[in-house]
Amino acid sequence: MDPLAELDRRVADCRACPRLVDWREEVARTKRAAFADQTYWGRAVPGFGPPDARLLIVGLAPAAHGGNRTGRMFTGDRSGDVLYQALYDVGLASRPTAVSADDGLELHGVRVTSPVHCAPPANKPTPGERDTCRPWLVQELRLLRPTLRSVVVLGAFGWQATLPALAEAGWNVPRPRPVFGHGARVPLDGIDLFGCFHVSQRNTFTGRLTPEMLREVLRSAAGLH
Repeated sequence: MDPLAELDRRVADCRACPRLVDWREEVARTKRAAFADQTYWGRAVPGFGPPDARLLIVGLAPAAHGGNRTGRMFTGDRSGDVLYQALYDVGLASRPTAVSADDGLELHGVRVTSPVHCAPPANKPTPGERDTCRPWLVQELRLLRPTLRSVVVLGAFGWQATLPALAEAGWNVPRPRPVFGHGARVPLDGIDLFGCFHVSQRNTFTGRLTPEMLREVLRSAAGLH
């Protein structure tokens, strides 16, 4: 097994945060009516994408009835609909939708992960849960380092979690720490760090983040201009 696949297996078995373990398993038992006939994943959700990715996209945490149900990041929820459509639009995904872990979707030079691997209540992990989960992101960054050229962080929570992970993984992160903002671009030891508003329904439904804004960040990060 390659090192990243082994990391993904270990992530899926993690039970380090009791509150998150209880919540993800409770959601998997009670389910949502629309998915009552499905077996939920109900575990920590590993990253998704090839081990030689040049671009890493960092979100927040799996959705209770998205990644926590399907077992794959940003799969089976509205946020994922927006993200994967944009990746497909700019040529970084093989199909525009992500509905299940076995739907055949492939990412081209892109990996998707998050700083918290379990679905949190109200989509709000605690700072302690974020910090407990950080070693997984640090290991993922170290394994991706030979090919990694850019990181897109979706939202301020992810930004605040990713900067110390990058530093711990060996990148020279400036102090004071760069401030999050949509369109922010920070050069770091051979990679570029990009900020992007999160693909949450709150942002996409209100127009704070439009599909073109997302595509623009992805094009810049992937060097498609």
